[in-house]
Amino acid sequence: MNEKNTTFEANMQRLEQIVRAMERGDVALDESLKLFQEGTELVRSCGKLLDDAQLQIEKVVKGSDGNPTFEEFQDENG
Repeated sequence: MNEKNTTFEANMQRLEQIVRAMERGDVALDESLKLFQEGTELVRSCGKLLDDAQLQIEKVVKGSDGNPTFEEFQDENG
C-alpha cells in the first residue's frame, strides 16, 4: 500500500486487517515481519495525516490578530 493519496480511513482499515491477521497467529514469520513493517509505515502515515489535518484547522481558526486561536472542541451531542 504505497499509494501517495491514500486516506486516513483506508490506512486504518488496512491496519485493522494486519492486526487481525497477526492476532490469529497463523501467519508465517516472514509474512509477519512484512505485515509488521507495513503496519508501522501505516501508523506513521496516519500520524502525518492527523498532523496535517491539525495544521489545516489551525490555519482556518485565527483570531482577530491573525494568530491561531485554540478552543476546546465542544461535542454537539454533549
